[in-house]
Amino acid sequence: MSENDLEARRARLRETLGAHEAEAAKQEQAASQSSMAGYAAAFRMSTDLIAGVAVGALRGFGFDWLLGTSPWLLILFLLLGFAAGVLNVLRSAGLIQQPQGGKRPPVDKGDRRAN
Repeated sequence: MSENDLEARRARLRETLGAHEAEAAKQEQAASQSSMAGYAAAFRMSTDLIAGVAVGALRGFGFDWLLGTSPWLLILFLLLGFAAGVLNVLRSAGLIQQPQGGKRPPVDKGDRRAN
């Protein structure tokens, strides 16, 4: 092989290697962005759950303080706050739909049973 053939081969290899490195960099960047989106979703879901519990506890404590029913309303509102937090997490995850104001699901008239 001549020196010119070797240089041409090195140039082709450099081009091929550069293309592969660019593709690997794109894939790594896409994976990084996907990972960050997952962290953001997880942070939002955990914040929704904690906020629901905290708001329920604060409201329960406030109503207990006003009405003198300690600790019953605190316990009740803490449980309601937990349920609201779980509901918000399920909505964030897309497992249940967001409520749409003023819209009702259609009623299937053929599904009614005779009494």
